[in-house]
Amino acid sequence: MAAQILAVTIFIVMFVLIVLDKIERHYVTLGCGLLTIVGVFGIVMKDMEAIVETLNFKSIATLGFWYAAESAEESTAGINWATIIFIAGMMIMVEGMAKAGFFRWLCMLLAKLVHYKTIPLFIAFMIMSAGLAMFIDSITVILFLVAVTIELAKLLKFNPIPMILSEIFCANLGGSATMCGDPPNIIIGTSLGYSFGDFITNTGIMAGLSLILVIIYFFFVFRKELTVQNGETVDISAIPSPKEAILNKKEFAISSVIFACAVVLLVTHEQTRLTVAFIGTFIAVVTLLTSGKYAIELLKKVDYKTLLFFIGLFMVVGGLEQTSILEMIAGFIGEISGNNLYLMVAIIIWLSAVASALVDNIPFAATMVPVIKSLAAVQGVDLSILTWALSMGTDIGGSATPIGASANVVGISVAAKNGHLIGWGKYCKAAVPATVIVVLVSMLFIFARYC
Repeated sequence: MAAQILAVTIFIVMFVLIVLDKIERHYVTLGCGLLTIVGVFGIVMKDMEAIVETLNFKSIATLGFWYAAESAEESTAGINWATIIFIAGMMIMVEGMAKAGFFRWLCMLLAKLVHYKTIPLFIAFMIMSAGLAMFIDSITVILFLVAVTIELAKLLKFNPIPMILSEIFCANLGGSATMCGDPPNIIIGTSLGYSFGDFITNTGIMAGLSLILVIIYFFFVFRKELTVQNGETVDISAIPSPKEAILNKKEFAISSVIFACAVVLLVTHEQTRLTVAFIGTFIAVVTLLTSGKYAIELLKKVDYKTLLFFIGLFMVVGGLEQTSILEMIAGFIGEISGNNLYLMVAIIIWLSAVASALVDNIPFAATMVPVIKSLAAVQGVDLSILTWALSMGTDIGGSATPIGASANVVGISVAAKNGHLIGWGKYCKAAVPATVIVVLVSMLFIFARYC
């Protein structure tokens, strides 16, 4: 009982500190993770095995960690090193692509293809945001997309805020379509053993249907703001050519090939049995080898704070898992749902959406994975049904508020640095209805297809 109380207390303190945002997130999770290891496992439980299982270093040395052979066993308890390694590898690849000017070139090319017209640009950038976020972390997508949007807004004389808000939402929506798009999905996929193909044929369909409705929704919400003319003339000749974004043709070609290889490896990893940890490591090594003298520079640009944040987070969640708190939560959900699968799905998807709107969806997803695993085992329901409900709930619920997902925080921050302030009222007025639409569509889809 003492171990459970301490584990829950540490978890609550961690969440409160993350929401308050007074201390950097990686310090919060690492500190709370250390308290879990020392306090819960060491002092109270005196259980060395729990510490070993939570740190989970031994999993890296297993065959199943790198190659999912049928006979290989992969540990899913404690720190999910597959998630950490995969995200680190993709970060290195993305930094290489950004250095070569790949993202800016893509944005400028798309703007040119729609003849720099505001409404077509608005729709095209939403689609591009969702499409890129299927394969690249949504934080990275928003970083370069918002910057280019603001640049184009100055040249084309339109208000960039509606476009920024729609891009943020669509990045989160696109990320929900695949296993590698959003951090919550990476955690869910690697922890429960689902492949890229599993996600794209389930959450991918939900995201695709929702994207159509979301584009229509944002068009009607923002059409007046985007079409207001202030009498200023637009000088198309002043807009940079897409070719000008390519800083080095050789680096650009190499980064494009590496990105294509990453996509192919991810799409086919169920057939090749190469795990995401292997893919992340391979892509990182190839990027660094082809970067030559810039390899050290790319390594320095990796967001180590985010990786440390994940490590500490997994340790705290491990405390809840080892003390059986998560099993109790699963039992409670099963009890109130009365073994009704429809009600169970509704509870998970809406609970995930509301919780992820109020706190960062990454720690919530990490917490809920063992919960739905236990719930499926106890209630005898198909784990995949609960998985897709959790995935859509956390990914899309995080879009509802400025603090719900990391991409939201980054996008608003970049906009503010360029003089475009987006308050809670402005953000939520646009994002909350869109979130409700997607969560409702996803829930009905799950009901119709699986229940």
